[in-house]
Amino acid sequence: MDPNDSEYTVVINGKPEGPYRLDQLKILHIETGTFIRKPGMDDYKEAHEFPELRALLGFTYQQTAPQYFAAFDQRLLACVIDYFFIFTAYVLLILVSFIFVEEKAQRIMIALSGSPLILVAKFFYGSITEASEKQAGLGKRLMNIRVTDLNGNRISLNRAYARNLAKLLSTAPFFFGYLYSFLNKKLQCFHDIVSDTLVIKDRLI
Repeated sequence: MDPNDSEYTVVINGKPEGPYRLDQLKILHIETGTFIRKPGMDDYKEAHEFPELRALLGFTYQQTAPQYFAAFDQRLLACVIDYFFIFTAYVLLILVSFIFVEEKAQRIMIALSGSPLILVAKFFYGSITEASEKQAGLGKRLMNIRVTDLNGNRISLNRAYARNLAKLLSTAPFFFGYLYSFLNKKLQCFHDIVSDTLVIKDRLI
């Protein structure tokens, strides 16, 4: 597809205008921080983030730190959603195991002894999904939030493991490490600070 055939919506004086073709953008006096969106994008981006606009207008890419952070209630709801699906999967596994175990006492023992697997599953699931391309598990994706480093970039798997392991610091004492996010400008919990990570939300106009 010819880049000139692409359509761009441009925020001018606080209002979305367009669509414009690429060659029409030269006359709009676009600056590096002008918000622009193409079809198929969920959010606006700044002009310098588009390679074709950098080539057209002579901009350079500017790495900017995130400015929009996920609130505590968004993060909590995302966690609840993840645990719901993990717990549902655990219950299904227990029910399948009951096919092979008939005694009531053994069934209760299996159900109780296997419950720590929920926490183990959440640890690995959270770490792997946060280091993935989506940077989030199902709960965070439904809430439109994701985990990044301090510059908004995708984190490594090792950092994701460290982040989720550091949640032990946030739970004791009395979950103060989570509540600390209310006192932090970037809404970071203790485990975010330890691992140099952020939980950000999409910037929508």
